Amino acid sequence: MADISEQNPGLLKRLSHAFTRMADEQPVSIADYEDATGVSVQIEQLNKSFNGNHVLKDIDLEIKPGETFSIIGPSGTGKSVLLKHIVNLIKPDSGRVFIDGADIGKRSITDSNRFSYSMVFQTSALFNSLTVGENVGLWLREKEVFPERRIRRIIREKLRLVGLGGKENLQTSELSGGMKKRVAIARSLAMNPDLILYDEPTAELDPVTTDELARVIDSLKDMVNLTTIIVSHDLNFALYLSDRVAMMDKGKIIEVGTPEEIKQSQNPIIRNFIYTTTKGLKGD
Repeated sequence: MADISEQNPGLLKRLSHAFTRMADEQPVSIADYEDATGVSVQIEQLNKSFNGNHVLKDIDLEIKPGETFSIIGPSGTGKSVLLKHIVNLIKPDSGRVFIDGADIGKRSITDSNRFSYSMVFQTSALFNSLTVGENVGLWLREKEVFPERRIRRIIREKLRLVGLGGKENLQTSELSGGMKKRVAIARSLAMNPDLILYDEPTAELDPVTTDELARVIDSLKDMVNLTTIIVSHDLNFALYLSDRVAMMDKGKIIEVGTPEEIKQSQNPIIRNFIYTTTKGLKGD
């Protein structure tokens, strides 16, 4: 299988962006690395169109520091487009996104608003030419934050957090789909992010592997202090993991609530989505 950078040359640039400190392009210091904490996300009147198709429509959303927040809805409702706006991979036509009070649309963010984020891509986006450990340590080695001995220790620690302790020397070709997802999470955790984002993490996974991945992400709540945003069409996955959930439909957020509030919602769009995706909660 070809290396992912050969299959999609533009992906390396996007990955580098996703592993870069969201501040003013100053070098990452050890103090920055050790000082990660959950951050708030606030979205105000966000709009985006592509070729006349209005994909995001006046999106308003507030996510609390340290919260696990899921954005759910059928395919084609704008969930992944919204996620890419949060990490500044797409520029809005109008509206603003604030992370920890800083407007990410501005070219310069003051040092008092320094934060980092990392994104787990739908395809895992691992490099086939690298071992598991080399994939996990990619950002650390690029930024030269620590000496090599410390980097190797961090790699081992992050793989242990996702249940892959001792697997750093495996080739990516030896991994199952679920293991690849966990390696991608470990790689994101290696940069000690304040905010981690998952784009359809259960895509192409069977139910058993999906459950395993849910348990891994859930266990991280007690072990790392960060804000988590999940985009998914998998309702059960989102309800299991989330403190709060936002339902999207036709480019709009139609309701935000706790998992229990979403399950009890009387909005007919939400009721239909619950019924068709869980087959059993409609009458609860």
